[in-house]
Amino acid sequence: MRPETEAQLAQIIRDATGPLSITGGATRLWPGEGQAARLDMTALTGVTLYEPEALTLVVRAGTPLEEVRQTLAAEGQMLGFEPMGAPGSTIGGVAATNASGPRRVQAGAARDAMLGLRFVDGQGQVISNGGRVMKNVTGYDLVKLLAGSRGTLGTLTQISLRTAPIPPATVTLALPDLDAASSIPALTTALGGPFDVSGAAWLPGHGALIRLEGLAASVKARAADLTARLQSFGTVRDGDPEAWLLCCPNTHDPDRDTWRIICRPSEAPALLTHLPAPHSLDWGGALIHVALPQGQTPDLPAFSGHARRITSAPAILPAPDPLTARLERDLRDRFDPRGLFGSPA
Repeated sequence: MRPETEAQLAQIIRDATGPLSITGGATRLWPGEGQAARLDMTALTGVTLYEPEALTLVVRAGTPLEEVRQTLAAEGQMLGFEPMGAPGSTIGGVAATNASGPRRVQAGAARDAMLGLRFVDGQGQVISNGGRVMKNVTGYDLVKLLAGSRGTLGTLTQISLRTAPIPPATVTLALPDLDAASSIPALTTALGGPFDVSGAAWLPGHGALIRLEGLAASVKARAADLTARLQSFGTVRDGDPEAWLLCCPNTHDPDRDTWRIICRPSEAPALLTHLPAPHSLDWGGALIHVALPQGQTPDLPAFSGHARRITSAPAILPAPDPLTARLERDLRDRFDPRGLFGSPA
């Protein structure tokens, strides 16, 4: 099923008699997702409104992320956040998964740049919410609710987004001698100072990476001050600006499972002592990607976040607490009473 209009999509959902899997580029599926009848959103494309002077973009959900980037770049702009994306990724998938790259430490997540949206719920009703819409719904903040819901509450058809100017200058500083755990204090120092850091990560072979963006003179001054501040952690030198693309691993070893761990940066060093060398750290240490032998579950001490297996079979640690699980179930019952969109894996 590949609807070309919002009306066709609504009719398909009203007529559905079994579970549906909403997919765009299918580049962000987690284990257990995409197993039902595919509802392909890639025909619902196009920019419906772009006002560069107002930093506002309204785009249909199936529009390729790369097409959105090119449209904005022609006006010297970018999305107001930093979605990482494999080829084929769509803007609807970005919104539905709340995808957020290294710039999250400065600009926030996808949901923070979403101004409004349109979606079709599990009864085939078209609902609008937020900015640039014909009708608002009171009660829930549906924009924040739908962002990251992974299609379990409704099918996104259109999203209004905040854009931002492309920074005229960028510098990446690297501390190549630091391992993952020892990079955390350096990243924390950079993020805690007046340096307006737009990326703070660690990658094997690159060490700790810190990105500064803005006007050229400002970037140069901040880079000099930050370099002096970081000297106590080790050698500081220019880093590879392309390395930021590696922060979100998009390859998978069939013999190993990839785990995505969310925690407080201060908790990361303790967690890393229970893990093999990670694929990457991002968000100052708050996001860890690590590979474990297939079927193995990480033996982690108590921490404030969660660990999710994003390849192979579904798994999440710890399991959602009863109150959160009930809240999620009640929301799904409200938006999808027939259970068409399934439960999160």
